[in-house]
Amino acid sequence: MIMADMADRLTRRVERVQSSVSEALFEPVIRLGVTGLSRAGKTVFITSLIANLIDRGRMAQLQSAPRIEAAWLRPQPDDTVARFDYEAHLGAITAPDPHWPQSTRAVSQLRLSLRMRPGGLLGPITGSRIVHLDIIDYPGEWLLDLALLDRSFAQWSDITLARIATRPEAAGFRTALGAADPAAPHDEAVARGLAESYTDYLHAARAAGYSDCTPGRFVLPGELAGSPVLTFAPMPRPDGSPRRGALWREMERRYESYKSRIVKPFFRDHFARIDRQVVLVDALGAIGAGPRALEDLRTTMADILGAFRPGRNAFISQILRGRRVEKILFAATKADHLHHVQHPQLAAIMEALVKEARARADFSGAKTAAMAIASLRATTEEMIRHDGHDLPCVRGRIALPEGGDKQAAFYPGALPDDPAQLLGPARGGAEAWLDAGYDAMRFLPARLNLRPGEGPPHIRLDRAADFLIGDRL
Repeated sequence: MIMADMADRLTRRVERVQSSVSEALFEPVIRLGVTGLSRAGKTVFITSLIANLIDRGRMAQLQSAPRIEAAWLRPQPDDTVARFDYEAHLGAITAPDPHWPQSTRAVSQLRLSLRMRPGGLLGPITGSRIVHLDIIDYPGEWLLDLALLDRSFAQWSDITLARIATRPEAAGFRTALGAADPAAPHDEAVARGLAESYTDYLHAARAAGYSDCTPGRFVLPGELAGSPVLTFAPMPRPDGSPRRGALWREMERRYESYKSRIVKPFFRDHFARIDRQVVLVDALGAIGAGPRALEDLRTTMADILGAFRPGRNAFISQILRGRRVEKILFAATKADHLHHVQHPQLAAIMEALVKEARARADFSGAKTAAMAIASLRATTEEMIRHDGHDLPCVRGRIALPEGGDKQAAFYPGALPDDPAQLLGPARGGAEAWLDAGYDAMRFLPARLNLRPGEGPPHIRLDRAADFLIGDRL
C-alpha cells in the first residue's frame, strides 16, 4: 500500500511537470473550479460566463475582453469526466418560455479556448496565442468534505452533534440516536436506520437554508446509494475504549473508509488541479432563513477556506507539493433580487463573512475577494410608493400554483449598512431578527431578446471574470 502510494505520487509529479512545461511553451491552461452552496446557481453561472465570453458585448469590466479575437468550445481534456451540458442549459434560459436549468449532481467539465491578440510592442511580431479555460463544476457539499480529512470520527461527531442539537430539522435523528447504544455490538439494521435518519436531516437542513451538510455524498449519493461507505452517522463516543465489533467502532471504520475512498480520490483527481476557484453563496437565502442559517454559513465558509490551505493536512500537502489555488472569489449570487441601491450592503455582508472566515481558518497564500453578482439578470427595478415612502423594488416573473406565470414586484426588506447588525445576532444564537424581516423570492428567468454579439444580461459577471482570469489573459 505504501509503495503504491509512493508510485502514485511520483507519477502525478511527473505528469504535473510535463503539463507545466507544455503549458509554458505552447498553449497555457487556466483551470477554474466552480462550486456553490445550497442552490447558489452554479449551473447558471457557468452557462452565462461561457455565453458572455463567446459574445462579449456585456463584458465591459473584463479588461482583456478587447484583446479576445475569438472564443469557441473545444473537446475537454479529461475523457473520464462528464461534459458540462452547456448547450442544453443555454437553451433553457433563452427559450421562449425560459426556465432554470437542471442542476448538475456530479463533477463535470468544459473547455473554452480563447484566441488572444497580444499587447505591447512585440504584439505584431509574436502574433495571436491560444489560452484554454477549463471549467470544473462540482457540488459544494463535496468541497466541504475536505474538512473531514483533518478530523477523526469522534471529532466530526462532536462538532456535528453540537451544531444540530437545537435544530428542529434534526429532531427525528436525535430520537433515533438516543435509542441506539454506541457500545452495543454492531447491528446493520440499526446502522442503516441511523444513516437514513441522518440523511433525512441533511435534506431538511438544506431546504431550511443551512450550508454545512456533510458528508456531501449523503445528499448526492449517485451509484453509492445504499453502500456501507454511506451507512454511518455521527454518534457520541462511549465511555472507555469501545470494543471491537461495537456499533461505534463500525461507524468509525466506515467514516475512515469514506475519507480514503471518496474524499481523497476527489481531491487528488479534481480539486488539486484547480488554479482559480469561485464559491457561489446564496447569502440572501441564508439571511431570509434567519440568524441560525447565517451563522451556519459563516462557520461553513471558514471550513471552505481551510480546504484551500494545505499546511496542516499531510495528505493535502503531499498532493499539492507547492501548488495551491491562486485566487478565490466568494460571490453572493442573486443580486438581481435586490434593487441596486442595496447592492453595497450585500457586498459588505459578503466581505464581512470572508474576513471572519479568513481569520478563523488562519488562511494565507491565495488572493481572495468577495462581491455581489447575478449570473443571469431576471428582474427589472422600480420604485413603488407605499405609506408615504418610496420602496426600492424589483419586478420579475413568478410561477403560479395553477400553472403559468405572472409579473410581480417584490421588496425583500432593507439590509443594514453595518454587517455586524446581522452577524452579531447570528453569533449570539438569536432565534429571529428583532427589528426586521428579510424575505426571499424565487423568480423565473426573464424572457430574453439578445442582440448579435451580446450574451445574457448579468450583474458584475464581467468583474468576477476579470478577477478570476483577467491577469492570465
